[in-house]
Amino acid sequence: MLIDSHCHPQFPHFDKDRDEIIENALKQGVFMICVGTDFETSKQALELAKRYDIEPSLTANYGAGGIWATAGLHPNNNLKEKFNPEKYEALLNQDKVVGFGEIGLDYYRTEKPEDQKIQRERLEQQIELAVKIGKPVVFHCRDAKTGSLGNAHRELTDMIKGKQLTGVIHSFTGTQKEAEKYLELDFCLGLNGIITFSEQYEEIVKYIPLEKILLETDAPYLTPLPFRSKRNKPSYVKYVAEKIAQIKNVSYNLVAEQTTKNTKELFRIYE
Repeated sequence: MLIDSHCHPQFPHFDKDRDEIIENALKQGVFMICVGTDFETSKQALELAKRYDIEPSLTANYGAGGIWATAGLHPNNNLKEKFNPEKYEALLNQDKVVGFGEIGLDYYRTEKPEDQKIQRERLEQQIELAVKIGKPVVFHCRDAKTGSLGNAHRELTDMIKGKQLTGVIHSFTGTQKEAEKYLELDFCLGLNGIITFSEQYEEIVKYIPLEKILLETDAPYLTPLPFRSKRNKPSYVKYVAEKIAQIKNVSYNLVAEQTTKNTKELFRIYE
């Protein structure tokens, strides 16, 4: 069993074969958390999570379900849209919504200081709501192309320090020092197909304890080798697990078992 802790099967990229893609993953024992990026995609994630039930034989030891959802407003999504805490809180309190996200900071695609300021202001509101509802948070955090345009990881750690939050830093591509700070705050780090085609992250993968790693695809994006340049799918999360096992020199089964345990415990999926 594997859990893709971060994917977007509700996106238009899957409109023509969504059921086929999801059912194929579930048959392979790949469960998934469908992540929202604005109110509409969050609602769609919840609809998928409610609609799908996998075969009882596959859930005998793990509980019912197969798909869970999160709800949030991505930092790059429509900076003119004001965050509405009441609207999102109602969605976050729905059954099968296991986390708040993805939310965060992205200075890579948002370079103007005034737009970064809007991201920070929205995130402050979102963190306030996260503390209130007590669900784990899925943070998106990406630094600027040059240091002069802001350090998103430093600002995010400053904003969440002392807030009694739990969660994951999705698609972590920061430095070892930044990883250390997140680990000190007891956050998990999400790893995806990037580690299969970019050798620069091997030392980071070695450094992060297996007990703090979540597997993810970010499907339809960031497709791992050997399918690079094609559309990503939740079932491809196994290639991320294989790469982690190779880098850490441990068994694939150990990676699968531990990362599944990590995801279940963080998102309290089977309580």
